[in-house]
Amino acid sequence: MASVYRYEKGTVSADEREVVAEVPVVLHVNGRELATLIASPHELRFLVAGFLRLQGLVDRVEDFNALSVCDDHGIASAQVKKELPEKLKPVLTSGCGTGISFSIPQVDSAQRAGGSGRTWAPAAVFSMMDALTRKAQGYRTHGGMHSAAVGDGNVLLYSEDLGRHNTIDRIAGEALLKGIDLSGMMLVTSGRVSTELVAKAALLGIEVVASRTSPTDTAVRMAAEAGITMIGYVRADRFDIYSHPDRLGLAGAGS
Repeated sequence: MASVYRYEKGTVSADEREVVAEVPVVLHVNGRELATLIASPHELRFLVAGFLRLQGLVDRVEDFNALSVCDDHGIASAQVKKELPEKLKPVLTSGCGTGISFSIPQVDSAQRAGGSGRTWAPAAVFSMMDALTRKAQGYRTHGGMHSAAVGDGNVLLYSEDLGRHNTIDRIAGEALLKGIDLSGMMLVTSGRVSTELVAKAALLGIEVVASRTSPTDTAVRMAAEAGITMIGYVRADRFDIYSHPDRLGLAGAGS
């Protein structure tokens, strides 16, 4: 809790309020300090596993020889079967607080979504976004939190973090550790959709990405190339479709 003074209509009042918690997590991989992740201090093993998965360092649970997170000291350690590249060039991503990545994956033909042949009803988009809003307790409590969920109309996995880039890493990590296949699923997110989020969704086989806000222009282009249906500005009874509208089976929507 923190002491907060609110100014409103010419008067100041004092209050005690929760604020968003933030912790640095120093990540060591195969004995080498790889990165410091800035995140919310819950379920950090999912964040670490997902980060390593989406950086291409692990593909299966069996690729870990060991994984441990010490919450009290903000240290995570992983032993993986793959050899680390000699040089890793960090890329600062557009997530809140600035995220870190060592590669923004390029979408190739093997990562194109759409293999399921499924048509999604608009009701599924609204249902997923409504469920995301209901689950976003952190945002309602003190603000400043991003949230994301994946599912098939019903939420299968949910995450929240102060960084929107961390929310999909957390989902990727939880799915990996629990043996859940995310291919053909829908991802809904509270934040802006940028290229790194689309690239990560493509790696996971996600075929629909929907946001309460907007995608960037490069995210739209990447989604089109990846075969992902991109949806923005989801409201109570409307949304905008930026790529592959045919997947929603709507009259008047081209491919």
